[in-house]
Amino acid sequence: MAETISATSARSLPRSLFVFALIYGGLVVLAGILGTKLASLGTWPALGGLAVESGIFAFLLLVVLASATAELHGRKQADALVRWGFLPLIISMVLLMFVIHVVPPASFWSDQDIFAKLLGQGARMQFAGLIAYGVSQTLNVAIFARLKGSEGTGKMLWLRAWIAGLLSQVVDTVLFITIAFYGVDPVVPIMTGQIISKVLLSTILVPPLIYVFVALGRRLDS
Repeated sequence: MAETISATSARSLPRSLFVFALIYGGLVVLAGILGTKLASLGTWPALGGLAVESGIFAFLLLVVLASATAELHGRKQADALVRWGFLPLIISMVLLMFVIHVVPPASFWSDQDIFAKLLGQGARMQFAGLIAYGVSQTLNVAIFARLKGSEGTGKMLWLRAWIAGLLSQVVDTVLFITIAFYGVDPVVPIMTGQIISKVLLSTILVPPLIYVFVALGRRLDS
C-alpha cells in the first residue's frame, strides 16, 4: 500500500516541474556568486559606461524559469518555486559566511583575503538580496499570470515574458541598490546604469529563452 501511494505521488509531479526546480535552485545560488564580477556592455558617456553584475545572466534564467512554470503549471506552482528558492539562497549565504571565517592552513593557503573579498557580503547586502529576490520574482510571476488571463490561451508568450521580466528587473534593481547602498554611495548613478543594462539584456535574452524552456517543459511532460 505504501509503495503504491509513493509511486502515485511521484507520478503526480510533472517531470518538467521537477527539472525546473532543480535548475532553479542551482541558479539561485549561482546568481549570488556570479554577481561578484562586473560585465561591461559597452560605453555610455553620460553614465561613464554601461556595466552590470554578471549574476544578471543567472537571474534572467530564474525569471524565465518562473514564467515558464506559470505558463505550463499555473501561478500557484510558480509562486511555490519562488518561495522554495529562498531555501538554497539562505543555505548558501550561511555556508559562505561559515567557510570564510574558518581559519585556513597558513602553511599552503594564501588566498584567504581574496576569497573573502570576492564572496563575502555584509549583512546589509545579504538582506538587500533576499528582499530584492523575493519581491521581484513574485512580481514577475504575478505580472506574467495576469497578462495571460483566466483563459490561459498562451498567446503572445514572448511579449508577456518580456514585460514581466523587464518590470521585475527594474524593481529588483531599485530595491537592491536602495537597501544596499543608500547613505553609503550615490544610488541614482548606480541605479540608472544598472536599469539600462538590465533592460537591454532582458530585451535580448528573455523572449527567445521563454520559448526554449516552455518547449523543453512540454517535451519533458510528453
